[in-house]
Amino acid sequence: MAVIQGSGGQTLRASFWPNFLGGAPVWYKQVIIAFLVLNPVLYVYLGGFIAGWILVLEFIFTLAMALRCYPLQPGGLLVIEALLLGMTTPEHVFEEVKENIKVVLLLVFMVAGIFFMKELLLYTFTKILLNIRNKTLLALLFCFVAAVLSAFLDALTVMAVVISVAVGFYGVYRKFLEDAAMAKLEAMAEREEGDEPPPELVDHEDLAGFQAFLRGLVMHAAVGTALGGVTTIVGEPQNVVIADKLEWEFAEFFFAMMPVTLPVFGVGLVTCVVLERLRVLGYGGTLPESVRTVLTDYDAKETANRTNRETARLVVQAVAALLLVFALGFHVAEIGLIGLALIIVQTAFNGIVEEHQLGSAFEEALPFTALLCVFFAVVAVIADHKLFQPVIDYVLALPAAQQPSVFYIANGLLSVVSDNVFVATVYIGQVEDSFNEKVIDRRQFELLAVAINTGTNIPSVATPNGQAAFLFLLTSSLAPMIQLSYGRMVLMALPYTVTMGVTGWLAVVFLLN
Repeated sequence: MAVIQGSGGQTLRASFWPNFLGGAPVWYKQVIIAFLVLNPVLYVYLGGFIAGWILVLEFIFTLAMALRCYPLQPGGLLVIEALLLGMTTPEHVFEEVKENIKVVLLLVFMVAGIFFMKELLLYTFTKILLNIRNKTLLALLFCFVAAVLSAFLDALTVMAVVISVAVGFYGVYRKFLEDAAMAKLEAMAEREEGDEPPPELVDHEDLAGFQAFLRGLVMHAAVGTALGGVTTIVGEPQNVVIADKLEWEFAEFFFAMMPVTLPVFGVGLVTCVVLERLRVLGYGGTLPESVRTVLTDYDAKETANRTNRETARLVVQAVAALLLVFALGFHVAEIGLIGLALIIVQTAFNGIVEEHQLGSAFEEALPFTALLCVFFAVVAVIADHKLFQPVIDYVLALPAAQQPSVFYIANGLLSVVSDNVFVATVYIGQVEDSFNEKVIDRRQFELLAVAINTGTNIPSVATPNGQAAFLFLLTSSLAPMIQLSYGRMVLMALPYTVTMGVTGWLAVVFLLN
């Protein structure tokens, strides 16, 4: 049999391996293949309960290794195999997706709707950055504004705006450094023998100071997205799932969470101030004056050159933002449909009427939407084989007053290593089953829902694996610019993890009832 060989010198058979999961490490590819080979054997010989748990752990592994390979592909292969093995059915997966259609609509339309509001958000953050010289106050405002925006918008989208702002400012200063370096080289080339050397035009140490300054700000903002995201239906995708199970509207959800979210919000802001004052763990860096001068000059030039049409776009976006807050507060429609209305209004009045202009708005949300549908397939496996039932039975066997705090801890620990949307979706579904079977009453169902929501949203700031906004920051183009590695991110999040996590647990224990 002839072996087909391409122009690159590699046989067709040999080409399949490097194509499989693309640039993921070889050992990671081998692990995924091992999972796919092992799962049928486990299912046949050990049964659905053991094989189901192994599948859940494998899926969590793909989430934890999201920096090596986006979880949609390896996780999706595991789910497809589970369907072929009969661990669940396509009909059950469809029912899970249909039951959570509100979350799908939120991700598809609300994130895209906010995309068309980026100019306004960029303008707002720019003015904050340049007009406030007190670094502690600036950090506090970044954290606070990110929290407020995340409460009414979406944490992932707000993080995208913060990243865009930071990348923009970093790019402006980098260009200034490059131009200055070029001017120095030209001056050296023109210098005659015996002339004085040209002066140093740029203090390159300021670049390191600028990087530290931006690192602190974006981490404060990232924590802010968690502080605000836990408070409302739209803040995080799992909030929609929980609200739908409880049949809570926007205001009901907000007030139900308040006994826990309000103390955590206050402690989070205090932690921000303390970190800036103590200047520890990478916080407290100030904006070098030379950098401020460059950025201020650039902003003044942009403001002077802004046309009336660009100003009109900002006005339209501001009006759309007010309408959004009103629509969410009074729950005039499902959240995803409000996002769709937001897209229509902004694009209609800002002249965005060509198909290719709309496409980029959906790029951020659709990969995560697809991954969420894979989540629901895993949830279907969990439900069919009652994988979490022993844990649920153990917790529900405890005295009623202890159940919320245990749920908070269990969800928090799992969300640190996994994805909080996945964890919350699984647990709220199991608790809903207990409520429908009259194991718990309505009041206890509500208390456990609050514990699940806060448990998945607050301690999950510990690692980039827990929150989509944190993972988005770590994998963005900004991270290498400001030297924000995985380890540094975990270290900088540590004080927030401790203060906010403990406060949330104490609030669940002493204030929730």
